[in-house]
Amino acid sequence: MAKVIITGGTGLVGKRLSKLLIDKNHQVVILSRSPKNKNEFKWDISTNYIDEKALLNADYIIHLAGAGIADKRWTTERKQIIIDSRVNSANLLFDKINELSIALKGFISASGVGYYGAITSNKIYTETDKPGNDFLSEVCQKWENAAHHFLAKDIPVTIFRTGIVLSDKGGALDKMKTPIISPLGSGKQFLPWIHIDDLCEMYIKAVEDNLTGIYNAVAPEHQTNTSFSKILAKSIKRPFLPIAVPDFLLKLIFGKMAIILLEGSKVSAKKIEKNGYSFRFKTLKKALNNL
Repeated sequence: MAKVIITGGTGLVGKRLSKLLIDKNHQVVILSRSPKNKNEFKWDISTNYIDEKALLNADYIIHLAGAGIADKRWTTERKQIIIDSRVNSANLLFDKINELSIALKGFISASGVGYYGAITSNKIYTETDKPGNDFLSEVCQKWENAAHHFLAKDIPVTIFRTGIVLSDKGGALDKMKTPIISPLGSGKQFLPWIHIDDLCEMYIKAVEDNLTGIYNAVAPEHQTNTSFSKILAKSIKRPFLPIAVPDFLLKLIFGKMAIILLEGSKVSAKKIEKNGYSFRFKTLKKALNNL
């Protein structure tokens, strides 16, 4: 049994991960701005505060906290909030672990497939590929660099570059369930995805099997926006309209943030599979039928 600290533990992935860890008899502690339950402890990035009781005897930290990438339009101020919420929180954790001389067994951090840049190509990106040069890539690079600070204290680091997380409790899938399902933009952009349970099991594998390094957390099956939309429409028994929502309309509604809807490349899951992870939901059809 390990004591696992989770930041972002009240979010979509955090809630599910907490439950699965507790089911496996691990002790879970949530860092929260507004703690409500017995296993929740206060932290406040703006004042560099963490309730030190939460960190005592911690074995692992799973760092999921971060302002939602797609929650609001990307103003200059919003972009800074997105970066700071990930980087400053990781830095605060590093400082406190150092200050309290906590012998962590591992620091496990989320990141995103946006690391490779918001572009559409037939290239299949692997963990050794160079980062892109846009805002999403900048976020992921700074996020990962903050996680890698823990290596200076000989604390193993694990990073999961995550695709779109599919869940029946909200998130992206909920927003996709429109009355009529249509592709977006060209429809040719790829949409790297993962079932929430596969993602959570990867985090658990990092805790239980000492899995370290950088991994793409995406399903092995590649889907374009059009093929994804067709399978989704069939799964939830809604009409599929092959006429795509045009680029200009999405840009009008979402501004620069529209790029996350209009661009996307293939991302490889081979490394995580070679390191012993067996997907429960390899195909989109199976994932959606489950959800």
